[in-house]
Amino acid sequence: MSDLKTRVLEDIKTAMKSGERERLSVLRMLNSDIKQREVVDSVEITDAVVIASIEKMLKQRRDSESQFRSGNRPDLADKEASEIAVLLHYLPQQLTTAEVEALIAQAVAETGAQGGKDMGKVMGWLKPKVAGKTDMGKLSGLIKAALG
Repeated sequence: MSDLKTRVLEDIKTAMKSGERERLSVLRMLNSDIKQREVVDSVEITDAVVIASIEKMLKQRRDSESQFRSGNRPDLADKEASEIAVLLHYLPQQLTTAEVEALIAQAVAETGAQGGKDMGKVMGWLKPKVAGKTDMGKLSGLIKAALG
């Protein structure tokens, strides 16, 4: 079993004992997604699989938070923001913008990317190096700017 999955399971127990209902709810959703990947997708659970689950859940919550804020529902947006905070706790240390830009420059140089049509090459080179360490949506925008 992955170290990250073990940590999530231990934190579920801790949240139950301490009565942290909101945190417990988020961790149970994460555990459910991990189990689904394990059973339905027949995937061995590694830290990379757990990180992929967390990133998927973060994307969903960021989208929901944005929609709730634009829909003038700050109560629901705040709930999504608190869930995001819980999930971020399980990701590796995030890269700074300067670090991401340096990696993009290295990727462009090594892949020989010339323009927007080569974005897939650059993304393919970067993805394994930044998985879980940066927001992929922001990364995409930075790559487009570098290639544009």
